[in-house]
Amino acid sequence: MKKAMAWMLAAIMLLTCAAAAADTFIQGIDPEYPPFSYLGDNGEYTGFDVEIAKAACEVAGLEYDVFAVDWDNKLIQLDNHECDVIWSGMTILDSMKAAGYVISAPYYDNTQVLVVKKDSGITSSADLAGKVVAVQLGTSGEALLNGDLSALKDTFQELVTSQSFLMAFTELEGNAVDAVFVDLPVAAAYVADKDGLVILDEQLGAEQYGLAFRSGDEELCAKIENAVQTLVENGTYAEIAAKYPDIVNNLIFLNAK
Repeated sequence: MKKAMAWMLAAIMLLTCAAAAADTFIQGIDPEYPPFSYLGDNGEYTGFDVEIAKAACEVAGLEYDVFAVDWDNKLIQLDNHECDVIWSGMTILDSMKAAGYVISAPYYDNTQVLVVKKDSGITSSADLAGKVVAVQLGTSGEALLNGDLSALKDTFQELVTSQSFLMAFTELEGNAVDAVFVDLPVAAAYVADKDGLVILDEQLGAEQYGLAFRSGDEELCAKIENAVQTLVENGTYAEIAAKYPDIVNNLIFLNAK
């Protein structure tokens, strides 16, 4: 009898733990992607996407957790259930939809730009012929240079792929590369504190950010989207966005026409 009771208690505990785990929403982020997701001064992850995800979980009644992905392998980690969503300034790609991923409605209009040193003499992409350019692995920028902008890439002396945008910028400041091909909001956030760097006045490739869920997770996607819509309607979304002025004008939910 005691053994039977022990087995029953163990089974109940396992079911309780499984239920708790099922109610935890894990956001997959790029840990070096300000202002959308990055490590704050207090040692915790923050940023626009992180704050919105946390607030959405409160509305949806979900426990929140965060997982720093390897951006180049983000979809593999999503498939392996290391996180429940890729939500970190992720560009919506047709290839993701074709592969069966559940993609949310877009929430941000983005473009790619070039960051160079002020004294480099580089004023446009045409000046990159024979130069070394850095881009982050697994990003839409890399896909763009290997796709629609391949003719531009062919003029480079070399295209260097970095594990993170921070590493790419470090290579630029250390003169290892001549330019960084990067998302505009990330460039703006980084250059704001760097007197020696400048963003070229040339936008290369329009795109939109969204969330990626595993195939079959339509219900979870809808639940999160409904929670975000509640944040938009009650003003919380705008309050959070106000902390990140560099991206406010491109947030689709706040600038719907």
